[in-house]
Amino acid sequence: MHHISPDPLTLDQVGHILASKSKIALSPEAAERIEGCRRYLDEKLVASGETFYGINTGFGSLCNVRIEPDELEQLQLNLVMSHACGMGDEVPADVVRLMLLLKIQGLSQGYSGVQLATVQRLVDFFNHDILPVIYQQGSLGASGDLAPLAHLSLPLIGMGEVQVNGERLPASEVLEKYGWQPIRLQSKEGLALLNGTQFCQAYGIWCLLEARRLYDLANLCAAISIDAFDCRMAPFNELLHKIRPHEGQLKTAESIRNLLRTSELAACEKTAVQDPYAFRCVPQVHGASYDTIAYVERIFSTEINSVTDNPTLFPDENNILSGGNFHAQPLALALDFLAIALAELGSISERRTFQLISGQRNLPHFLTKNGGVNSGFMIPQYTAASIVSQTKQLCTPASVDSIVSSNGQEDHVSMGSNAATKCYRVVQNVERVLAIEFFTAAQAMEFRRPLHSSEVLEHVLLDYRENVPVVDEDRILSGDMAATVDFLKTVHI
Repeated sequence: MHHISPDPLTLDQVGHILASKSKIALSPEAAERIEGCRRYLDEKLVASGETFYGINTGFGSLCNVRIEPDELEQLQLNLVMSHACGMGDEVPADVVRLMLLLKIQGLSQGYSGVQLATVQRLVDFFNHDILPVIYQQGSLGASGDLAPLAHLSLPLIGMGEVQVNGERLPASEVLEKYGWQPIRLQSKEGLALLNGTQFCQAYGIWCLLEARRLYDLANLCAAISIDAFDCRMAPFNELLHKIRPHEGQLKTAESIRNLLRTSELAACEKTAVQDPYAFRCVPQVHGASYDTIAYVERIFSTEINSVTDNPTLFPDENNILSGGNFHAQPLALALDFLAIALAELGSISERRTFQLISGQRNLPHFLTKNGGVNSGFMIPQYTAASIVSQTKQLCTPASVDSIVSSNGQEDHVSMGSNAATKCYRVVQNVERVLAIEFFTAAQAMEFRRPLHSSEVLEHVLLDYRENVPVVDEDRILSGDMAATVDFLKTVHI
């Protein structure tokens, strides 16, 4: 059980909650802050005749239209319904889980004015794995992720659809099954639910958790390829990296040294004076991606512990401020950067795959004994090249784009949601490219026998061969490649 509190939520905690399917609960302090802020808002509206954006006014360019007290509940209900305009593919289940978790975390800070019952219902959804059906398209990444968060919020009021155990159901049926009444939204609540960057946050956190794994996987694949291509170890000598001490470069060189420390192949005398950059510059290229991942982690660690709805309530200071914390520009820039950094892991991986099948260094062309009759590993490299090319296209930055909306009131937007969904696709592409390199490098290692790589790598290769056998004659390889992706999800170095 993880208790949601005003204390910072870490990326490691989020990863653990997601992987272990932990239940969550609101801490007493979080509940007290939520209730205190709601109480402050109710008293403020009764005692003051002031106008507050989105609380007793319309939204966007309708911000100057005052709403009467008896219409405030309808105002919030209309807001959620009218903003549920998502289209396209559904948001993946793990990302929806993250959206729920991160929305709960944001509202629990005690600056949003929501009812405790509203946040508790989100907790109930998370704990029962009731996942609102949300669509990928619709957010501009400013004024919050409005359309996706509207779809997240619809089931709270008994509308929309949810996924439960893989079955798509009307939210009203699920509420009835659990004996839950639809939430009656009070003043400001619809806005608190819809404003925020939790769509961008959730995609970004998912991508970061995968990025950590892909960085380690890229080093693993590179180490096997280095041995399979009979490369020198000099480029990984600590002396080189101490005089250019980027953290990622130092860490990557150390990782390669550790992976190959007991390798017979690495210790053999070499005939080539230098190796191609795809092998020799692994510390510099992988290391730069590592540093980028670390930078993006800092941005998202701040964001997931921030309050990003609008307006924001400050009960202790007796102040209600309307600002722009919903603007996802910090995330949009970081997500574009992360996509580029991950794409480079795939780009250099494909080059190693190309070198391994090129008939150099006593390896047969396309890693097959009977070339001509057999095409061997010719076409997996084509597939990797195709994926890498698509990934480059996906790395066109979304954050430099902006389209005016809401009749000119919202005149600069981040397009962070597009950066987020593009980065998600880049992660999937890079995983596949690395799997093709691993598949290819494992085949190349068969032509280095009876020499062996390190104990660590030989253990990984032995486990791999229980899932994917050596390719002695041509066969359909797509199944082997998919099995390699699945196998690498289980590898922990």
